[in-house]
Amino acid sequence: MLKNIKVNLDEVESMLYFWQATSEKEKVGEQFLVDVSNMKGVSASYDEDFNKESVRKVLSAITNREILSSKTKKEGRFWNYNMWVMEDLEYTMSMVQPVKKLNLDFLIDELKDIPSKFEDLEVRFSPLATDEYIVKENSLIINFFKVKPGDYDDNTYIGDVEIKEYIKNKIIEIIK
Repeated sequence: MLKNIKVNLDEVESMLYFWQATSEKEKVGEQFLVDVSNMKGVSASYDEDFNKESVRKVLSAITNREILSSKTKKEGRFWNYNMWVMEDLEYTMSMVQPVKKLNLDFLIDELKDIPSKFEDLEVRFSPLATDEYIVKENSLIINFFKVKPGDYDDNTYIGDVEIKEYIKNKIIEIIK
């Protein structure tokens, strides 16, 4: 039975620092980039085309204002997403604020009748290269770059689905 759903923003908080510092022309140290590449929500997306070195290389090129040469498609996408959120930090903050306030406790009661193989679930928001979301054991890792504030309302979306409904649907997939 599902008893707890925790929202984890470690990667988003780290990247907020990176985006802010880099947009203010501060150089972010290599150790920070390595630490980001080791974070659970980032490393969950690694495969043969995108790995720890990909993250370090892309973020290093951005903070050092260097051209990203010899890149894979996923590295190029990761670079584009990071440059996009740095272009308009006000918009980025409009993506971050609803995620920071996200409370998923209501889902525990809504999903109580669905047998679950997990008691505890974690919902992480992380900057991913291409995946909309990833499931690793009892963690739902959502691509932060896919979070979209509503154009005509106060809701937040992933694709065309309101974020709480999106998360509920994904959690149902995980717990079954």
